[in-house]
Amino acid sequence: MARTASTRPPLPPELRIRVILGGGVMIGPGKADLLDGIRETGSIAAAGRRMGMSYKRAWLLVETMNAGFAAPLVETSRGGARFGGATLTDAGEAVLGHYRSLQAKAAQAASGELAALRRMAREIPEEI
Repeated sequence: MARTASTRPPLPPELRIRVILGGGVMIGPGKADLLDGIRETGSIAAAGRRMGMSYKRAWLLVETMNAGFAAPLVETSRGGARFGGATLTDAGEAVLGHYRSLQAKAAQAASGELAALRRMAREIPEEI
């Protein structure tokens, strides 16, 4: 059965920020969420699974971030499921903190405009 927009409240407007630092170095919501997941799980594989991405994709994103910043953002240790893992470095914590702060400030600054745009948007029924 299809649910229409009138049967549930509309989703709040969302502001997605991707920061392009130049030279191919970028950070956006996906990489930030991956860093959060690594911090919370201690594992690149587990963080990727939580996001619905393959280990290979998660590892590639970590390698890209590590290569793109002056210091690595994620440190890994070998040892298998019981002894290996991944942690954010001080640089990783700092990059994630700056990005999350930027997100919060941008969302607060844009809240009025986002609400106005949402009011102007057409309600489109979503199929379930």
